[in-house]
Amino acid sequence: MPRFAANLSMLFTEAPFLERFERAARAGFSAVEVQFPYEAPAAEIRRRLEASRLRMVLHNLPGGDFAAGDRGIACQPARVAEFRAGVARAIDYATTLGVPQLNCLAGIAPAGVPDAALHETFLANVRFAAGELKKAGLKLLLEPINNHDVPGFWLNSTAKGLALIEEAGADNLFLQYDIYHAQRMEGELAGNLSRHLARIAHIQIADNPGRNEPGTGEINYPFLFAHLRRIGYAGFIGCEYKPASTTEAGLTWMEAARRQFPGP
Repeated sequence: MPRFAANLSMLFTEAPFLERFERAARAGFSAVEVQFPYEAPAAEIRRRLEASRLRMVLHNLPGGDFAAGDRGIACQPARVAEFRAGVARAIDYATTLGVPQLNCLAGIAPAGVPDAALHETFLANVRFAAGELKKAGLKLLLEPINNHDVPGFWLNSTAKGLALIEEAGADNLFLQYDIYHAQRMEGELAGNLSRHLARIAHIQIADNPGRNEPGTGEINYPFLFAHLRRIGYAGFIGCEYKPASTTEAGLTWMEAARRQFPGP
């Protein structure tokens, strides 16, 4: 059966952040992920996880100031020191929370910086982060993001992500495959999942258009869930979508997926 993790940065947002853990557990989730957990002390998040019998399976490295327009900083030459300080902070949180993998956002390409400099900076930062995470027994993930929602995002395709993983040469470096972003940029979802399964450590979902829950758009999620089962995907599926109404009201898709794949 697919293992779903509630993304608490997108789901249950009617509630304050720390109250979303209990909401996720009541809704039937056994796992959660968070984009940026740093707004709350790690010890308090751990207490909420334990109280709700949840595990956290993913969070991001610090990604700059999202309110100011940042969407990650790993490709930006002027912010290398900030990125590397964020790696240490993320490892501290992951260690406290028992999180096995961290996602690295490349960010938006700064105006006027040659692509070669962005590539060199990103690669050096990824190698640094992968090395530090390996010391802590953690995986590092790279996530391609579509340029329709985030114009100028530097890492924008599966092929580019896989090429950078190959170039970095770290054995704890993997792809985070977001089906919504991949559909918007390239399609070919089932084929890419099959071809690159060995390099994919985490999958996220949302439907297109609208980035709402599965079943609201064009993506055939019953087929994709069955496909993931056939090809042997064993990781979690992060539910990183914007509920069309309330989170709980939109969870009929998950009930259907569990009926499709009964069992433990």
